[in-house]
Amino acid sequence: MAIHLPRIISSKKVPKGYFAVYVGENQKRFVIPVSFLNQPLFQDLLGMSEDEFGYTHPTGGLRIPCNEDIFVDVTSRLN
Repeated sequence: MAIHLPRIISSKKVPKGYFAVYVGENQKRFVIPVSFLNQPLFQDLLGMSEDEFGYTHPTGGLRIPCNEDIFVDVTSRLN
């Protein structure tokens, strides 16, 4: 069974109004809407990132330290 998340897109180029995050052990890339930044659930993920990595992300992208399945579950609630 596939999960369809219309607001999370996969792209090498990040369209206006979106930003890229890297999730999980394999650093899978997700491109998500900037509007997620205002959501308390997503802010919890950002807090986890701050606790784990601080404000330095050597890969150049924002890393979220959680399982990909958890990330997909959280972001699907925001749609």
